[in-house]
Amino acid sequence: MIKIISDSSTLYSVDEGQANNIDISPLIVTINDKTYMEYEEINSEEFIEIINKGHVPKSSQPSIGGVLELQNKYKDDEIINISMADGLSGTYNSACMAKNMDSNPDRIEVINSQTLCGPHRYLVDLAVKLVEDGLTKSEIVNVINKLKDTSRSFLIPHDFDFLVRGGRISSLLGKVGSVISLVPVMTLSRDGKAMEKFTAKRTYKKAIKKIVDHLKEIGVNSDYKYYISHGCNIGLAKEAEAILREMVENIDLEIKKLGPAFITQGGPSCLAIQVIKKYK
Repeated sequence: MIKIISDSSTLYSVDEGQANNIDISPLIVTINDKTYMEYEEINSEEFIEIINKGHVPKSSQPSIGGVLELQNKYKDDEIINISMADGLSGTYNSACMAKNMDSNPDRIEVINSQTLCGPHRYLVDLAVKLVEDGLTKSEIVNVINKLKDTSRSFLIPHDFDFLVRGGRISSLLGKVGSVISLVPVMTLSRDGKAMEKFTAKRTYKKAIKKIVDHLKEIGVNSDYKYYISHGCNIGLAKEAEAILREMVENIDLEIKKLGPAFITQGGPSCLAIQVIKKYK
């Protein structure tokens, strides 16, 4: 048997993951001197309520012990652990350490997805399907490694302070972004290790259109899946959806709500637009 393990960057809770044959290690958030496993001990709405009272959040990777516990559930099985992007979190390193602590580490493959959220979820769901289709561990790993390079991610932050505190951008860039009356767009670097400035536009609609125009320029078409993820601002997400559906013919699109760990980075009301090529 082959088992798929991942983390809550997939926007799956433990129960939701299990319902889809995925074992999830929750990311950790700390706020107001209390630490929570996201989705399990605090949801996004509760988290934002605490932020709005003036408390500053932090996030961290799942514990190595938690990953080991998942591995030990399946001592006689092969395991593929698809981690969120290395560099944005220590999750990948924790997964590698847990693998090396296993009595038979060769049975475990850890993949750095180089992405997060929507495309990360797509990859773990696909891995489960490929297991069901009878592919071997190495065949599944090859498919995932090829597809992960097709992912692109863009973030429209609501508050630059969250990105600065999380180390995603410099304090200087954060100060400039907060002062200018433009809609900023950040993009995930090609190696998945950092957020970089992509553009800044005068309106939200122009910012979304710039993202779509760029995606079309690099060959993103109907063979790709689109994701919109939001920090508890469904109105903003629906606005983005309308623009995307107007600009992209036959779009395959899902809207997801971000968990506390990513709200820690992008801030409440942030919005992410992501794509990944679909497996055929």
